[in-house]
Amino acid sequence: MPVSTWAAAALGGLLLYASFPPVGMWFLAPLGPALLIVAVRGRSCRAAFAAGAVFGTAFFGPLIVWLSNLGVLPWLALTAVQTLLVALAAMLLPRLLSLRGWPLFAAAWWVAVEALRGRAPLGGFPWGRLAFGQADAPWGEWASVGGAAALSFVTALLGSLLVYGVTSWRGGHRRSSAVASCGVVALVVAPLLIPAAKPSGRSAVVAVVQGNVERERSLAEQARVRGVAQNHARQTQELADAVRRGEVPRPDVVLWPENSLDSDPQRDLELGALVADSVRQLDRPLLIGAILDGPAGQSYNAGQLWLPQQGPVASYAKRQLVPFGEYIPARSLLGGFGALQLIPRDFAAGSSQAPLIAGPVRLGDVICYEIAYDGRVRDTVLAGANLLVVQTNNATYERGVQAGQSEQQLAMARIRAIEYGRSVALASTSGVSALVTPDGRVSDRLGTWRGGYLVERLPLAEGNTLAARLGTWPELLLGAPALAGLATLLRLRRRARANPPAADLKRDPRLTNLLS
Repeated sequence: MPVSTWAAAALGGLLLYASFPPVGMWFLAPLGPALLIVAVRGRSCRAAFAAGAVFGTAFFGPLIVWLSNLGVLPWLALTAVQTLLVALAAMLLPRLLSLRGWPLFAAAWWVAVEALRGRAPLGGFPWGRLAFGQADAPWGEWASVGGAAALSFVTALLGSLLVYGVTSWRGGHRRSSAVASCGVVALVVAPLLIPAAKPSGRSAVVAVVQGNVERERSLAEQARVRGVAQNHARQTQELADAVRRGEVPRPDVVLWPENSLDSDPQRDLELGALVADSVRQLDRPLLIGAILDGPAGQSYNAGQLWLPQQGPVASYAKRQLVPFGEYIPARSLLGGFGALQLIPRDFAAGSSQAPLIAGPVRLGDVICYEIAYDGRVRDTVLAGANLLVVQTNNATYERGVQAGQSEQQLAMARIRAIEYGRSVALASTSGVSALVTPDGRVSDRLGTWRGGYLVERLPLAEGNTLAARLGTWPELLLGAPALAGLATLLRLRRRARANPPAADLKRDPRLTNLLS
């Protein structure tokens, strides 16, 4: 494989990484797909696999280097799995690029690959979807039309049209280059014509409490520390004092993050008293994050809503569990290795998607990793949530190497705000916590490794965006052309074998790539 091909693939992966936090140069994102196209176009399947492997390594390696806080092996293993998926899919890309209208097929290929990565293996890993770095892009509003899939499609199509326009111009096809330029302008300008969601006129004062945890603690100590709950109670007390002094308005609902308690407050009387006292301080509903006990010895990673004078009234148990974090596949074989020993038993997955009702606020709870999964967020929106809450605990991923895991999660929350037209409150144990308006703007935030609180009035949404109503259809429809293109190529291959090659080539020059 020529050096230029390696260079294009590596540069494409690095530029795509740079479009995500912590670098955050969102405008570089279309160059990732563009350079991968340059690297694989006209190449053999073997060369395309190699180029895809270089691209995937250059992208996923730095993107998820924060996973090395759990150990170098988990980081390298997940990077290898995601790279392999991209490399295998890249073997099909040169054939799709031989079709007329290939920019559309290339963009559809991106959607199809992201759909695959988001589902397999072990429930998938949607981290690194093109859409998730585009909250600041002028075309980001496409998310409200067709969700993250549509935004990924548009971003990849921009890169494809860039290559198409340049190569057409260099080949003397000025008209084709002009068409590509018009397509780019249309993709960027069209979102400006999308009517903004009508505000419901309702709002609520939302408070997010970030208690913090000591960064210097070992991974084992962070996993069992009980002082986290006391930290959140202390910050809640400071919030109550600020309310009494008139410095901030009294919140309608208070949010604590995932794992703000390390056990069930209904079983642990000391923790239960601590939570009850925090509720009394503000006389407002409080959503905590706790490990709740279930039947038959099961445990749930859950958000639990406490109301004044009532105590715990409802809970949401996390449905999308993290493999090797909240359960161990093949536990009998792998459970004794390294940090996996800190997970003594598997969590059970929840099933309810109903919002948690706190007066006028219908909380759509999404716990940590779930923010990356379209269906998990959409379910709670369609069930009636008018405010999205992301409870998260990122302490282990920021403990040593701070490489943007928290910022990447915030970027996803911003896309979900645009996608569903809802405010999002991100509550993190150790940062980043943030409040996001329905247009994806971060109105306030707290950095990592500090305690504090955020208080702000946020709009409460009514009704659903087109993306919410369409559900999975955009992903299916936008990814389908890739399968249709491959079906066309198979049909042409069969026809090529059934007819003399020379005569067939005269009728359909696209067979050149198939027979070479």
